Amino acid sequence: MNSLIYIACGGAVGAVLRYGASLGVYSVMGRGFPYGTLFVNVSGSLLMGFLSVILLDRFNIGPEWRAAILVGLLGSFTTFSTFSIETLNLLEQGDITRAILNMALSVAVCLLAVWFGVILGRQL
Repeated sequence: MNSLIYIACGGAVGAVLRYGASLGVYSVMGRGFPYGTLFVNVSGSLLMGFLSVILLDRFNIGPEWRAAILVGLLGSFTTFSTFSIETLNLLEQGDITRAILNMALSVAVCLLAVWFGVILGRQL
């Protein structure tokens, strides 16, 4: 139960950071391209890679804090960071087929899902 509280707190912070970062990028770059989303996805992926090494390999912090930062904060900031680290892990394990499958399915199926959701939402 403690881990859930840590994750929820990290998630709240990540959501606010995502909103602020996206808003800031859009105010500078405009909304002609999803610059804000691209920024949080790329920066979140960078942070996920960096912090997963730092928090898991370099420092021995408690599992609740790791969950708060990696699952809660970064998971809320961008789920793309989780996708990225999981795909990298598959690549590093030499499982190229599953890594490519994960990339292809994640992009294609998520685009189809969001399209289907838009269609459903528009029919209400």
